Amino acid sequence: MLAATTAAVASNAVSKGDVLATARVAGIQAAKQAASLLPMSHPVLVGNVYVNFSIADTHVEVEASVDTVDRTGVEMEALTAVTVAALAVYDMCKSIDRTMTIEAIALWEKSGGRSGQWRRDDSTTPT
Repeated sequence: MLAATTAAVASNAVSKGDVLATARVAGIQAAKQAASLLPMSHPVLVGNVYVNFSIADTHVEVEASVDTVDRTGVEMEALTAVTVAALAVYDMCKSIDRTMTIEAIALWEKSGGRSGQWRRDDSTTPT
């Protein structure tokens, strides 16, 4: 996004309201609805959902973490949370910046489920 857009987000000066608070709620809601959005995904008991943001000069980074006590992983729920939170940022800022892009959504770490523990290393980092 443009630096002016990032500055508007950081200073809570976007006319639609608090961008990051709205995007956080959207991400949390999305994590809880992942199974209804993804046809081959199955419902899991979602515990805690954390959606956090880092603001830089020309971008807002979105990170999500999802916990469950279920016997499967919740990576689809976390990826859905990040994606929908990013879409909410775009939606709230599009009137001031149509150049924004959503890029490099990736799973960084997971545990649980049949495949067990997994962590992305530097050689698999998306660009």
